[in-house]
Amino acid sequence: MTRSLVDSIGWTLLHFSWQGVLIGCASAVLLALMRNTRPEYRYNVACAALLACVLWPAADLLARLQDGGAGAAAVRFGARMTGAAAADDASLAAWLQEQLLWIVGFWSVCAALLALRMAAGLAWIGRAAGAPPAGAAWQARAARMAAAFGIRRTVRLRVVDNLDSPLTIGTLRPLVLIPASLMTGMPPDLLEALLAHELAHIRRFDYLVNLAQNAAEIVLFYHPAVWWISGRIRVEREQIADDLAARHLGEPRRLARALSELERLQFSSHHLALAASGGDLVARVRRLVKPARQALDWKAALPALGLAAACFSLYAHAAESRTRVQPVLAKVKAVADFSSCAKPVWPASSLKAEHTGTVTLSFKVGPNGRVNDSRVKKSSGHVLLDQAAREGIMQCRFKPGMENGKPVSSWMDMQYVWMLN
Repeated sequence: MTRSLVDSIGWTLLHFSWQGVLIGCASAVLLALMRNTRPEYRYNVACAALLACVLWPAADLLARLQDGGAGAAAVRFGARMTGAAAADDASLAAWLQEQLLWIVGFWSVCAALLALRMAAGLAWIGRAAGAPPAGAAWQARAARMAAAFGIRRTVRLRVVDNLDSPLTIGTLRPLVLIPASLMTGMPPDLLEALLAHELAHIRRFDYLVNLAQNAAEIVLFYHPAVWWISGRIRVEREQIADDLAARHLGEPRRLARALSELERLQFSSHHLALAASGGDLVARVRRLVKPARQALDWKAALPALGLAAACFSLYAHAAESRTRVQPVLAKVKAVADFSSCAKPVWPASSLKAEHTGTVTLSFKVGPNGRVNDSRVKKSSGHVLLDQAAREGIMQCRFKPGMENGKPVSSWMDMQYVWMLN
């Protein structure tokens, strides 16, 4: 059971390497086409892409667990190749099968470290909740602004040292942490503009979405597409909050001045991984002061286009290979001489793990009665067993198929049953 779980998780992680590329390319194209639409639309697309990054491997893992850790499904592309390419692909798959324990172990350690980092951030937030309140005047101003935003929950303000920028946490009991340096070093009207921005986050429950993002980043930390999509979510989220705050204030330039002051004071906008922050302050200021249509940046799109082209090429090659290996049946099929068939060698690691299953092979018998090509038609669920069966069939001799009295190539099917007595 443990080995099956390791195999299932390992092949799921490996498969997400190309699944994430497909999702990243698709979302990059959509976001590029939507560059001049409202940030809410781009935000929804980015969130849907991140959700797909989570659901696709989750469904894949569930299917593998139900199939008993069918690792051979990981070599679908390789099984479609012919000749030496198929052997090389199967060898690579077998090597990966042997490394799955290390792959899953490395992933587990890294994910655990990232989870500890997230837990440390949550612990810091828990301690920050006990910081001194901002004062009655600012608390009353926050209550009036929250009511204007349609927020019925009580919004608490706390003043925190060693914080770079305002930070919103909590949903049922929202809390806005304000750096002590801003309380004394920023004009009240500009600080009010920053507070409006944080209330926009509370209005949209951005803190919960940000926690979900962090969880996705922990599980799928190894894929750049996940980090890029998650980064786009944060950028669009900040723009949405800027727009809401600007509409509430009625003065977009006041929020722009507040962000400029924050930049001037050299504050960072990403103190904690748990903070609902993102986007470049200078770009946000420019957008508030002088919004303009964005031209398509082809240079930025080239990596996404290159990845899309590579995926399309891989799919086209696999489809072409699949077409090439379609069985061409002779009028008189080949006949096996089973006395010539050597018993397949049970892989040592598979025997130790007590792997069993049935492999259905489709193989091509040439005019000389020898097998010159084979592919797995139905996997046993274990790559090494499938490969051993393919090696075994290569040892068999056949009476070739006949057509018009001449020996011709033909395809046959055969099952190998791996069963422990």
